[in-house]
Amino acid sequence: MCGINGAYSYRPAALEVDRGELLATRDQMTARGPDGAGVWLSDCGRLGLGHRRLAIIDLSEAGAQPMHSADGRFTVTFNGEIYNYLDLRRSLEARGHIFRSHSDTEILLHLYAEKGAEMVHDLRGMFAFAIWDAHARTLFLARDPYGIKPLYYADDGGAFRFASQVKALLAGGAVAREPDPAGIVGFHLWGAVPEPFTLYRDVKAVPAGHSILVREGSGAEAPVAFASIAAVLCERARAAAGRQEIGPVVRDAVRDSMRAHLLADVDVGIFLSAGIDSGAMLGLMRDVGHARRIAVTVAFREFRATAEDEAPLAAEIARLYGARHIVRTFEKSEFEADLPLILDAMDQPSIDGVNTWFASKAAREVGLKVALSGLGGDELFGGYPSFRQIPRWVSFLKAASVVPGAGRAARVLASRLAPAAVSPKALALLEYAGTFPGAYLVRRSVFLPFQLDTVLDPGLLRDGLARLQTLKSLRATMTPDPKTAVSRVSALESANYMRNQLLRDADWAGMAHGLEIRTPLVDFELLKALAPYQHRFRGVAGKQALAEAPSVPLPDAVVNRSKSGFGVPIGAWLARAAQMKAPARKGDVSRAWALHVYQASG
Repeated sequence: MCGINGAYSYRPAALEVDRGELLATRDQMTARGPDGAGVWLSDCGRLGLGHRRLAIIDLSEAGAQPMHSADGRFTVTFNGEIYNYLDLRRSLEARGHIFRSHSDTEILLHLYAEKGAEMVHDLRGMFAFAIWDAHARTLFLARDPYGIKPLYYADDGGAFRFASQVKALLAGGAVAREPDPAGIVGFHLWGAVPEPFTLYRDVKAVPAGHSILVREGSGAEAPVAFASIAAVLCERARAAAGRQEIGPVVRDAVRDSMRAHLLADVDVGIFLSAGIDSGAMLGLMRDVGHARRIAVTVAFREFRATAEDEAPLAAEIARLYGARHIVRTFEKSEFEADLPLILDAMDQPSIDGVNTWFASKAAREVGLKVALSGLGGDELFGGYPSFRQIPRWVSFLKAASVVPGAGRAARVLASRLAPAAVSPKALALLEYAGTFPGAYLVRRSVFLPFQLDTVLDPGLLRDGLARLQTLKSLRATMTPDPKTAVSRVSALESANYMRNQLLRDADWAGMAHGLEIRTPLVDFELLKALAPYQHRFRGVAGKQALAEAPSVPLPDAVVNRSKSGFGVPIGAWLARAAQMKAPARKGDVSRAWALHVYQASG
């Protein structure tokens, strides 16, 4: 896990790469890579690569970056982990490749030399990387299928710049800071900025599961897709197995993913809550023979002796699976002290991530550089209420979506007849919930589109909504059609909420503490293995199968516990920290926090 950056002056008239800009961009990401730093400029001066290192695999200098191929043709800067690198290495060695290190980074150089852009199909892991080909004068960038690792770029028509963080690109001083209405409106809609947008017009995200090729003279080509969540769900649905029990299939698939994600030359711990996802992960750690099991649980003084306190049940899970259990308790004063650091570490504004900040802080305090998270379990196994609610809404309101404008007219009429009696979400159901994308918007939005004129400038709002094309973009994340209701919601949750908020929050919050967060349940090979069975994860079946995946299943107290999420007493804390009255409802807390975060982000 690291921070990467680079610049390519691809037009003859463009200035050569500024070493000072390259270093300023790189060192904005020091927290991402406290173990080392590297920079390299090509002989022609038109290409420069930077790297901040968090050493996880091959801790020696042989793993330092930017890394060059033996013949000097290829140079790579890489952020992430390739979990199948040992298998790839053996295959490459059998074909005559000679390695000079034991790092997964070097795999990328050999694969690209042999296969070019097609090499991305061989990779299992989380990754964002750039490879320079000195002969072809091209720069190749790629990002993993789920978008676990971030990668942003800016192209001014003469030079192409990229980095792991938006703030790093801005720190270089050459990227314009003109606000993007799409990013601003998108944040207020969702509580996170939806990709590929950022808060700035000139900065975009490389789409998940895409690559970009930048050529000398002509510049960056359009991003090319090489992987899609919806496509896997659609294709594998056709191969759905009949009446085969899902328990053994789930057990084998998640055990395989767990084994892959434990690959490291340092200790690997786990964030442990009282829920099924992290509890099952800990049980599987034991099953695959991981001897040194360190489980970190976050507790809050305000939750003590309440149903929201996860520490007691987490302690039972830790004892069940023989883990060293560390409980770290946080309170309001520490939140207030950390709040400026939290807002500064957010690469883009987010209404979530504070919980992961504290978990990462606790893990780093006990010396961990890698921690597993149960993130992704709800999206894959159907654990959210959205898996029940959205199909129900669509079925009930489908007729309203057939007549253009009918839903909006019904919403406007209802709001006029009873302006205070009906909640905005209930009104929004009439306008949007006749389709899966529309129902998802109602379920996940922080502010609804028709509420935003109270908090945003009308011109900015109009421009932002036009650029976002929200329903069209949501529809694209479930295209091709995954066929079943469970898989449609899974595609929407995975490619939107999980990617734009949960994974991004895990990245910035973990990296702020020099901690790599790994997500065994967010694994493209796991998705492929379970996609044929996902239609059978309705209700509680999917999470039940996950709970029973360890050889010693999770106890009933965990399985039957009401879902609470990984919560933080943010309402009470924010009320005191920002001298504002704590809103009574969770949605109001989210909206208040969204406005606070946005104002603080400038």
